[in-house]
Amino acid sequence: MATYVFSDVHGHAAPLRRLIERIAPADDDRFFCLGDMVDRGPDPMDVIAAVRALPHVCVLSGNHEDLMLSWLGDPGDGGLLADWTINGGGTTLAGFSDLDPEARDELVAWLESLPVYAVCTVGERIYVLVHAGILPYTGPARTWDEAALEELLAASNPQDLMWVRHAFWEHPTGLIDASGAGPVVIAGHTPTVYLGHMRASIDRPPLDDDGICQIVRVGNPDACGGVYDKWNIDSGAAGGAGFGCITIVRLDDEAAFSEPIRPGE
Repeated sequence: MATYVFSDVHGHAAPLRRLIERIAPADDDRFFCLGDMVDRGPDPMDVIAAVRALPHVCVLSGNHEDLMLSWLGDPGDGGLLADWTINGGGTTLAGFSDLDPEARDELVAWLESLPVYAVCTVGERIYVLVHAGILPYTGPARTWDEAALEELLAASNPQDLMWVRHAFWEHPTGLIDASGAGPVVIAGHTPTVYLGHMRASIDRPPLDDDGICQIVRVGNPDACGGVYDKWNIDSGAAGGAGFGCITIVRLDDEAAFSEPIRPGE
């Protein structure tokens, strides 16, 4: 069994499906999608279909699903619609409107059921999975297990988990000690190239040799036993062809698999 994690596909179904075909998941593999399936790209409904078809998949809500549901909860609010469409919601609205009423109702119910965090253990490392990040932990030092992390996350503001940026990427999580013990937090939401505008220390350039976004590890390993306490896996798909790609990370060996977004995709 392998564990895979990805985020921020933003409507680019074709490269996502190519990447899934390359990975060829086994029936006992598990996947975590960290949200932002929708908006910007041309095929958000097909992205949702591809994600839901993955084996043992746990899907989290991102801020773009939050924008979508906010308007669907009050479709007469022009401000909510403007906020969503300014953020790329036009393609999602068009695809959603093409569904029959029963399919729309089923999709809304599913989106409303999505959690905003997950915790998993792979090998000897625990991972906290959220769309945007977490606020730094400032409580007393403690040993973290899955139950303790679930308690911490359950007490967090869901809006922080879906929307936070600077407070997460610019500061230690407070979850990893000086020996390197503790959970790594994996998030998307902020394309890695944007970290250059923040006080964030990363393990490699956010753009590869071809100028395409790539995932990075973030933090201060000198203070955390050689461990980066945060991973940013938003490889810029929101920017489309020539800028972003779709990346899926296999946590078992930290291998990253990427697929470019081609023009028109």
